[in-house]
Amino acid sequence: MIEFEQLTAPTEGERIHTSNGQMAVPNKPIIPVIEGDGIGRDIMKTARRVVDAAVQTAYGDKNQIIWFDVYAGENAMEKYNEWLPQDTFKAIEYFRVALKGPLTTPVGGGHRSLNVSLRQVLELYACVRPVRYFQGVPAPVTHPEKMDVVIFRENTEDVYAGIEWEQGTPEVKKVIELLRTEMGVEIREDSGVGVKPISIFGTKRLTRMAIQYAIDHGRRSVTFVHKGNIMKYTEGAFCAWGYELAKEEFADTTITEAELYSDYDGNLPEGKIIVNDRIADSMLQQILTRTDEYDVIATPNLNGDYLSDAAAAQVGGIGMAPGGNLNDEVALFEATHGTAPKYADQDVVNPGSIILSAVMMLEHIGWQEAADLIIGGLEKTILQKRVTYDLERLMEGATKVRTSEFGTAIIENF
Repeated sequence: MIEFEQLTAPTEGERIHTSNGQMAVPNKPIIPVIEGDGIGRDIMKTARRVVDAAVQTAYGDKNQIIWFDVYAGENAMEKYNEWLPQDTFKAIEYFRVALKGPLTTPVGGGHRSLNVSLRQVLELYACVRPVRYFQGVPAPVTHPEKMDVVIFRENTEDVYAGIEWEQGTPEVKKVIELLRTEMGVEIREDSGVGVKPISIFGTKRLTRMAIQYAIDHGRRSVTFVHKGNIMKYTEGAFCAWGYELAKEEFADTTITEAELYSDYDGNLPEGKIIVNDRIADSMLQQILTRTDEYDVIATPNLNGDYLSDAAAAQVGGIGMAPGGNLNDEVALFEATHGTAPKYADQDVVNPGSIILSAVMMLEHIGWQEAADLIIGGLEKTILQKRVTYDLERLMEGATKVRTSEFGTAIIENF
């Protein structure tokens, strides 16, 4: 068993591990959980209770999640005097699958994003965001049910790599001088400077995961979203390398959009997946106007951040949007919204995002029966209009319930 500085792993339960590229899940897996800051304290309690009830209902005493509390954010600062201790990295990496609430990130200064640090240190290279409509949720569009996409956002590169220098520092002056003297690039002296790396390696492993997901889940297309008409050697290269990977490794199952019309007169052959691409600004329009034409999306980091939230807005907002950060062995599922500190410890906010992220976690470990119970219970609860304040204020005749009461209603509706 792994040793920690200030943690003691549960004595009950076992570690999820991989063998020959396959995940082996015991009946009682140990799953690290980060409660989160602010409203994380409310929504995580409810999510854990819903998950435990679903597992008990689906499997009786045969299966059980053994939760292992680890620390990040404010409670880590209290326990370790640091925002993100090594114990937490070690626990997630060792036990393979984890669940995380929202963590505070200062804007324009302070400590670096803990969410980004977790993704980069653990090399969780894919941020996976499924966006779909749940019947009864108030939405700002006429046909929210047309939205059913899964966005694969590259998680470790692009401007989110955090390679930047602050305006006025000796370091940024050195970078500006280097670019001027060695590259002939003129940058204003009062600038901050950032670097945007996008690699063949990072692009192809993300593309591989996205295409494999489309194959495994019977999806019809994979779309590369990029701004390659302007950033030709970064985002343009991302698009080109994506097509390259599809041809190299998935030639038997993929065809390009151009081939679809030149060779098949626009009729998709059975067993084939279309690979195409869209310019990022156009895609932000088309995800609204031509929603049902898109399915699986692969995109660099910044585009994926914008696009996933814009898509979520069409089906009721990020309060109902789950997310996961994955590599080939480790998966960290998380709420996709912020900490909303003014609502902390009031038991009032919508726990939908973290509950649906826990559903992704259950699906990831193969406990589909428990995941289906939660989805069914959630949909029925929303149709009964027993919802938290964010949805209640938009639904005629709804009953406002607390965070904990929303969880109880979901369980009652299994």
